[in-house]
Amino acid sequence: MNVVIIGAQWGDEGKGKIVDFLASDAQIVVRFSGGANAGHTIVLGGEKYALHLVPSGILYPDKIVILGSGMVIDPEALFQELAGLEQKGIDWKGRVFISDRAHIVFPRYRELDKQAEAGRARPIGTTGRGIGIAYSLKASRDGIRLADIDDDERLVNLPGDDRAWLSIWKERLLPLRIDLAAYLRQHRNSWRLFEGAQGALLDIDTGTYPFVSSGMSCAAGAAAQGGIGPRHIDRVLGVFKAYTTRVGNGPFPTEFADDSPGSLSQYIRNVGNEYGTTTGRPRRCGYLDLVALRYACTVNSIDRLVLTHIDVYDGLEEFEACVGYKIGDKVIEDFPASVRDLTGARPVLRKFSGWKTPLGKCRTYEELPLRAREYIEFIEEFTETSISIISVGSDRKQTIVRESPWIK
Repeated sequence: MNVVIIGAQWGDEGKGKIVDFLASDAQIVVRFSGGANAGHTIVLGGEKYALHLVPSGILYPDKIVILGSGMVIDPEALFQELAGLEQKGIDWKGRVFISDRAHIVFPRYRELDKQAEAGRARPIGTTGRGIGIAYSLKASRDGIRLADIDDDERLVNLPGDDRAWLSIWKERLLPLRIDLAAYLRQHRNSWRLFEGAQGALLDIDTGTYPFVSSGMSCAAGAAAQGGIGPRHIDRVLGVFKAYTTRVGNGPFPTEFADDSPGSLSQYIRNVGNEYGTTTGRPRRCGYLDLVALRYACTVNSIDRLVLTHIDVYDGLEEFEACVGYKIGDKVIEDFPASVRDLTGARPVLRKFSGWKTPLGKCRTYEELPLRAREYIEFIEEFTETSISIISVGSDRKQTIVRESPWIK
């Protein structure tokens, strides 16, 4: 069985925790896109694990994790991350593999990335880790894949510094290299979890272009870059927060207007720890955008939603969610492609009463306060998508499962 998990907003939705939680039932976890610009945080027994390249299932000692064909991989960052896991007692050897079709990120890409960003009249807000450059070279057919690192004919056009740097890492990379499609065919009867990076609204095709990531963060990426075909995807889960956040530049129709000390924005950022796992940058915060969430469900064929961070609202008397946009004199309920329209959009808000009760100890849906359940059911009705999993805290145990994704 093949289950795909993607972020249903602009990333940072809590995918890492959910992948880690669901990986207990999977044999193989494949991350299909992105690079070291992504960041997933997992809390296990009070210990925090920040992952950037390694799939979230690595914390289980019996799981195979694979960096997929759509990823762009900085070997230096990868082995630094693996060394950090090893220091925390995680034995990764023999369990971490890389698709031979994944691309390599060279050190000079980072400087090129920063130069490209500095040259933009309207910066995108990249992490400066060379990810965009790697994807650009991939598209222009000038990239180097893991399949190429021991092929002198493919490396002939590389600058001498690149070849020298690659020689440092080649012998460590080669034992991890696999043919992903062949490997998954050989393990066709396994339960496989496909993990996306960033979020649906940062996808290169369906996101808020040009303020998007350079890769595929949509559910279709699991088929294009995960080693399986689209007809073999059994379920798509979309992870979203009870509110919305965004890192970097770009339109954000529901962003809180007031970010001053004592504001709702500051409250959510502090209670929800809304700082980038990779960059440390404070995340922009705003109301839950149900228009954008419904759009993400539509274009990604999301079967079930996963709600996280609802416990951040525990202390509020009331809060609001966006159910439409006002653009000029017109109210719309569909997500527009135009950056100009999104930038000028004002949220149409619906008010909800808070529950003023800690949710962290709830383990069943019925234990949640009535007002929390009313909020959840409104989201389901608006998006026309069921919420099957609810996270009420950062620990694995703080997870309510209404329906297992592993049931066809």
